[in-house]
Amino acid sequence: MTEDIAISVRNLGKRYRRNAGPKHNSLRDVLQEKLTTLLTLGLKRPKKDYFWALSDANFDIKKGENVGIIGLNGAGKSTLLKVLSRIVTPTTGEARITGRLGALLEVGTGFHPELTGRENTYLYGSILGMTRAEVTEKFDAIVEFAEIRDFIDTPVKRYSSGMYVRLAFSVAAHLDPDILLLDEVLAVGDSAFQRKCMNFARSLEKKGSTILFVSHNMFSIKTMCQRVIYLKKGKVVYDGPTNEGLKMYENDSRLKDAYWFHRDDQEQAITFTEASVVSPGGVDTGVIDHGDRITFKLRYKANRRIEKPYIRLSIDREDDLHTMTFSNGADKFDIPYLEGEGELTVTTAPIMLTSDFFIANIAVRENGHGKLLAAQIIGHFHVRHHSLSSTAYGVVHQPGEWRLRPASDAAIPQDRATAVGS
Repeated sequence: MTEDIAISVRNLGKRYRRNAGPKHNSLRDVLQEKLTTLLTLGLKRPKKDYFWALSDANFDIKKGENVGIIGLNGAGKSTLLKVLSRIVTPTTGEARITGRLGALLEVGTGFHPELTGRENTYLYGSILGMTRAEVTEKFDAIVEFAEIRDFIDTPVKRYSSGMYVRLAFSVAAHLDPDILLLDEVLAVGDSAFQRKCMNFARSLEKKGSTILFVSHNMFSIKTMCQRVIYLKKGKVVYDGPTNEGLKMYENDSRLKDAYWFHRDDQEQAITFTEASVVSPGGVDTGVIDHGDRITFKLRYKANRRIEKPYIRLSIDREDDLHTMTFSNGADKFDIPYLEGEGELTVTTAPIMLTSDFFIANIAVRENGHGKLLAAQIIGHFHVRHHSLSSTAYGVVHQPGEWRLRPASDAAIPQDRATAVGS
């Protein structure tokens, strides 16, 4: 391992037992299991079912690199960071870490709900490896960054999730780590705090810190990271420049469930099996010009009759900002039921979004605003305009009506004004 390498991973793997069941929390649980074992002695028992959450991972990360860890749900991203942070022990292989490690993997990890924010700052700081004197020295800066000074002596069980993450991130960041691991935690904070964290992470980068960043927000990955490691079913399938990795992710994520939606395994009521985002020229190019109409063509399969479906097609900017929604309810398009296979087509009004990258999602509820049955990513596309960028013009741009009356008109002589107006 050379001196410029911060993290070296060789043949790293983590195996878990599927459906292992809850851990014993009482003497009764232990006795019940022992009794079951005696009663079933000699009987054929089901084989233990294992799966690899992470398998044969190999990579090196240099000091000062910002690396994004991307992948669909269940790809092994969080498992990788937990192994690197020594929370879990790998089943195979090894990971060698050089430098002081700070990790923020779950909101509130290391916090005790009955303790105050002040007490938890010292507790969490000690867990991360800071001395009490070091926490005291940085305490004011930690509280200031977290923006919770008025609540620092309040038990954290009364904190909102946003307050939790602000304090936890602030403590981890002020550890001055050589390596910082972040797992989707910034999604909890508001957009202003997310920007603040991004700027702080960049300041750590300038100091030479190494940052591993897990997120479903591809805008954050693109902004933060020059390199991505793409995991698929526990294996590293890509390791290289960010743009190429994000293209692979976008292609693989089409028709996948939205990351915030969890299907009921007992009922796969409806699934969208094909999707295309079509320009006015009839081509699924992934590029839409500002002012064009978009046609979304969707094939679906309903495994049972769905009464009075409420369908929402939403468009989000890459940074998760919701920009617009189309729905059969708002658009007065009555659908009595869905059954079997079919095709749904939605054509928008002229899209006045500014130039940026967008994600389209489809969601289906039953009986109006009833149970959510499906939520899938149906496409990614870029809105193109030579000058109307989102950084300068915001989310949408439509031309306004402009009129100008020079102040000098008031000084025009009456006879001349009449002549001019005639």
